[in-house]
Amino acid sequence: MIKDPITGIDHALIGVRDLDAARETWTRLGFTVTPRGRHIGWGTANYCIMFQRDYIELLGIVDPGQFTNDLDRFLEKREGALGLAFATSDAAAAAAELTARGIAVDGPKDLKRVLELPQGDVLPAFSLVHLSPDATPGLKAFLCQHLSRDLVWQPQWTAHPNTALGIRRVTVAVEEPEVAAQAYAEIWGQEVDVFLAKPEAADLLFGGVPLQFLKPEVLEIERPADPPFIAHLGIEVRDVASIRACLSEAEIPFEDKGNTLLLPPEAGNGVELSFDEG
Repeated sequence: MIKDPITGIDHALIGVRDLDAARETWTRLGFTVTPRGRHIGWGTANYCIMFQRDYIELLGIVDPGQFTNDLDRFLEKREGALGLAFATSDAAAAAAELTARGIAVDGPKDLKRVLELPQGDVLPAFSLVHLSPDATPGLKAFLCQHLSRDLVWQPQWTAHPNTALGIRRVTVAVEEPEVAAQAYAEIWGQEVDVFLAKPEAADLLFGGVPLQFLKPEVLEIERPADPPFIAHLGIEVRDVASIRACLSEAEIPFEDKGNTLLLPPEAGNGVELSFDEG
């Protein structure tokens, strides 16, 4: 067993109805987007936006007749952020540790995807551990161990014209912020700080990335759904002037707050985005 089964956020998943259109949208935002990947045995495919330690996955359906892991139900209602994958270095040991703590898990289960490179297809492999919904209030979450990191983290994919460096913040709308934050502190398995700034908000520092839980009534955006839902992704950039130039050239509307640029949900396939200079 391992003491700390989770090492941080591995990636955020965004459900999209048209994969190729989503690729174009995120390219216009100034990101480098990977070639397409198709999940073997599933009806889903993706494009990814890779950073040094984490990434964003644009997930869509390419064969509705195959297993979609409920993505079809999600997309019937809306596009947007649908869950988080947490990083682990050993999926089997993490599953054993969480089970010993009384947290229900399913897995580990192996998954591969066909990554369509110009020089030919390759097969990145993963080991996944799905967490019980009761243990993960507010989020659809699972653990992900990468078994072939060199195929997924290629240097040319982590360099972005908008100078993006990684996920900086995740905001989740829930009815009971403190309960949610404490639940994730328990899953993480380390001594973590839960910051309770006010009754309607709780922040948890999770592998260097803050998970912010807010009551939906304090959100400054139109609710895309009934809570719980992921309301916001914050992206760290090296140079805010570069992302400002990318957005202006693409004629994408944004709110300029100096070192932070805020984009409405319709600019990012249903999820509000902010870009913050590191």
